[in-house]
Amino acid sequence: MVRTTVGLLTTVVVTSCWSITTAQAQLGRFAKRTPVLEDRFHGQVLDFTCNHGVDRRIEAPSLGEKRDLYVYLPPRYDPAKKYPFIFWLHGIEQDEKGFLEHGLPQVDDAIACGKLVPAIIAIPDGSLRGRPGYFSPNSGFLNSRAGHFEDFLFNDVYDFIRRNFAIRPERQAHVLAGVSIGGGAAFHHGIVRRSEFGVVVGFFPPLNLRWRGCHGGYFANFDPDTWCWREHYHLGLRPVGKFYCGLVSVPWRRLVHPLYGHGNEVVPQLARDNPIELLDAYDVKEGELAMLIAYGGRDQFNIDAQVESFLERARQRGLTVHVIHEPSGRHDVRTALAMLPAAIGWLTGQLESFRVK
Repeated sequence: MVRTTVGLLTTVVVTSCWSITTAQAQLGRFAKRTPVLEDRFHGQVLDFTCNHGVDRRIEAPSLGEKRDLYVYLPPRYDPAKKYPFIFWLHGIEQDEKGFLEHGLPQVDDAIACGKLVPAIIAIPDGSLRGRPGYFSPNSGFLNSRAGHFEDFLFNDVYDFIRRNFAIRPERQAHVLAGVSIGGGAAFHHGIVRRSEFGVVVGFFPPLNLRWRGCHGGYFANFDPDTWCWREHYHLGLRPVGKFYCGLVSVPWRRLVHPLYGHGNEVVPQLARDNPIELLDAYDVKEGELAMLIAYGGRDQFNIDAQVESFLERARQRGLTVHVIHEPSGRHDVRTALAMLPAAIGWLTGQLESFRVK
């Protein structure tokens, strides 16, 4: 692993991969550690889902339905003490179950051995219909024509966590983290909600929803002198993701249409939710938000170009951003797990002063 510093952007180049005492009384009736989850973690995962034979989902008035949620509690959780809080937002084609398989085991190990500060983690379901998959649209954890998913996060889940678990009140102890479209949502909400959250982490996050290379279309490499904004909406047939040497592609409309609809109104809505544009719209200042971006150089969605345009704008504004870069990394679990140890190390530095004694 090689660490370099360029201006305000600190970059880590990855060259190799690598019991709760009691729940609060009002949770005891329905928050269970299910047999499927037993003995998988040093800490405990509380089941507020219908994934294990019993419907324990939380009420989500913002969506007008019940929703799945897992809550991770660190080893030796003591409700008399207060812990940092992490929101984990999943990616496209995923739901709340994905992080339990890939990511949480490594985070749990790091907490158990003292490498990461013990924290409470909320893992909500952001799929539109509660059924993740290649052809299932994703909410982006945003308020859109698909539903009030941002309100679900902060009016329903966040309020549920604050009422029932012992989290610290300081915004610097509150983390928004996610992967892929969930990472983009983490940055969106982190910028907008700096009064409540002080740390944001994104693994290959889409940070410039209007990215376009002026001379090479969407899949152009980032060049600070030749990139431009997407200004017009087309039919949505053009791909934003290419897999298997282009044999399989993901059209723009699969990601955009469920959230923003069709026609000329799409681009202004993208601009409203676009993290790179939010830096200016919310006048983000140095020191207001600790930011980490982890991404690969061969991303099938060309997220690397989006990220690098975001980094350029952050540099222009004098903002410090910590970067973990895997030059040959793809938009996949393997790349994310390769970068996770460095992300855990950085996050520990951000949360160390909040470590439970």
